[in-house]
Amino acid sequence: MPSAYHPLTEEEAVQYVRSKLPGFFPSDAQLFSREIGDGNLNLVFRVVDAATGRSLILKQALPYARVVGESWPLTLDRARIESEALKIQGELAPGLVPRVYHYDPDLALTAMEDCSDHIIMRKGLIARKRYPRFAEHMAEFLARTLFFTSDLYLSPEEKKARVRRFINPEMCKITEDLVFSHPYYDADTNSFNPLIREDVEAIWNDGDLRREVANLKESFMTCGQALIHGDLHTGSIMVTVQDTKVIDPEFSYYGPMGFDIGALLANLFLSYASHEGQTADPGERKSYRQWLLRTAEDVWNGFLERFNRLWDEHVKDEMWSAPGYRDAYILRLLQDSAGFAGCKMMRRVIGLAPVADLETIEPPEVRAVAERQALRIGAQLVLRRGEMRRIGDITDLVRREGGAE
Repeated sequence: MPSAYHPLTEEEAVQYVRSKLPGFFPSDAQLFSREIGDGNLNLVFRVVDAATGRSLILKQALPYARVVGESWPLTLDRARIESEALKIQGELAPGLVPRVYHYDPDLALTAMEDCSDHIIMRKGLIARKRYPRFAEHMAEFLARTLFFTSDLYLSPEEKKARVRRFINPEMCKITEDLVFSHPYYDADTNSFNPLIREDVEAIWNDGDLRREVANLKESFMTCGQALIHGDLHTGSIMVTVQDTKVIDPEFSYYGPMGFDIGALLANLFLSYASHEGQTADPGERKSYRQWLLRTAEDVWNGFLERFNRLWDEHVKDEMWSAPGYRDAYILRLLQDSAGFAGCKMMRRVIGLAPVADLETIEPPEVRAVAERQALRIGAQLVLRRGEMRRIGDITDLVRREGGAE
């Protein structure tokens, strides 16, 4: 840990902006700071000019997991990785991530664009909001950030240099444990509704499922296809009706492309299951669930269209043009995405840090119905991922296992 490191206070955040970002605010501006972080890992300060309303965000990594406390130490290098990933993503997908103004390695702190006029997408989905440009934006983000950081585009030398820059073992270990290991046995970190214990124990005792999750864990640990976001859920996306910002890429590393796509699909499918309890009116529930599945399809189809276009325009290695290679690559990517989506769904029901989509459903008996749907969908996505040939196969599975009206 750098000797200069210490967690900032709200007052120190103001002092920091005045000294390290001169010119961002007028020298005589009356600045206010508030710590607004509600995540699991970091401090987040919003610094505002009282006269003009102009603002920025200071995000500071803590040397431990905030959700647990100092008993769970974490690397501060994740702040560097997040800052560098945001810059790369901003170059490849302009406007779809916050702008980075400044990075401070000693304080593990990044100053960035304030997106407070957006809301966390998860909150919007709970409230049944619809975002007509979301699928288009996420298709663009996924296609460009994954393609242009992969061997399909980069030279072997540049790709390997990038892999070195984004080695992120401590953050990967969190995913390896919380997504691919702990939910599948009686781990101390697990936290689930006692009413679904029988369903959870069935997962623990399902040898076929555990084997397939193990295969997906191996892929997560060994398949360095592209620079992935690494934690692309609806709590890491901020939206308005017309705009989308992807935030918090501190889990970025070189991993399987399908993990990012699958994480996003999983959160749309978790929302689908949650409206069993979130939305009492059958007509409203059916309509919103249909929108969620159309959105999932539009994300994949938009991604596929853009990814194929980038392949046509930029792939130069003759071997990547071998007959049938691209079709097999895309099919494997779809199936990987299905499997990773299933793991992410089960983890959010059984493991540490559950999603508000499900956790805010009351009473527990109603929540249990939605949770069982999510577990069924997740398990079948893992077990049957090899049968998926198109995105419609995945959404059909969600309808079937999720009790579509």
